[in-house]
Amino acid sequence: MTKPQVTLFDLDHTLLPIDSDHSWGEFTQQIGWTDPAAFKARNDEFYAHYIAGTLDVHDYVRFAVEAIRVRDAAQYQAAHERFMRDWIRPALREPALSLVRRHQQAGDRVAIVTATNEFVTRPIAHAFGVEHLIAVELERDATGWITGEIAGVPSMREGKVVRVGQWLAAQGLDWLDVETTFYSDSTNDLPLLEQVDHPVATNPDPRLRTLALERGWRILDLFERA
Repeated sequence: MTKPQVTLFDLDHTLLPIDSDHSWGEFTQQIGWTDPAAFKARNDEFYAHYIAGTLDVHDYVRFAVEAIRVRDAAQYQAAHERFMRDWIRPALREPALSLVRRHQQAGDRVAIVTATNEFVTRPIAHAFGVEHLIAVELERDATGWITGEIAGVPSMREGKVVRVGQWLAAQGLDWLDVETTFYSDSTNDLPLLEQVDHPVATNPDPRLRTLALERGWRILDLFERA
């Protein structure tokens, strides 16, 4: 019997030509939620650590969601709608949208697996027409609002393998039960790229491109890296 096909997509620089997490930080500066000079310096510092593979995701998430945490859901919703309109929708590219649709139309179980938090990425997943989102989940307090901490295992580096395994288990499946494909641009995602049956280096950074060539992995360039 043919195994069920599971297709996993990283988000930033894979389906999007931008980093949605970093862009959200820039957007909060633009609308006056954060101090332009101080926030930009810290945001750029964290982003450099992410590119280098040295990011402390817990420290970063506390920093990144503080502007949301001190506001209410209505304020956040209005701001995110503007973020989607002004930053994300202009960054949606037809080659990426078509790739997702092709896998869906083939009957694959499709999920976006991202190290960016759920508040930023869930509306983006919806824009791609993807129901299943595996993102950094945020801890809630007694009122249901975010605390700034991460709930459970963060979906970053080795954590992506753990979280995808948990997602499969929730559907009564195991890695051995399915045939998996993962599209990613970054060596940060090596643990999951090495776990799946079909790794696809997508708009790869220079290190991943070199590694993909060495290992004979498929390379897909949907668009130029920003």
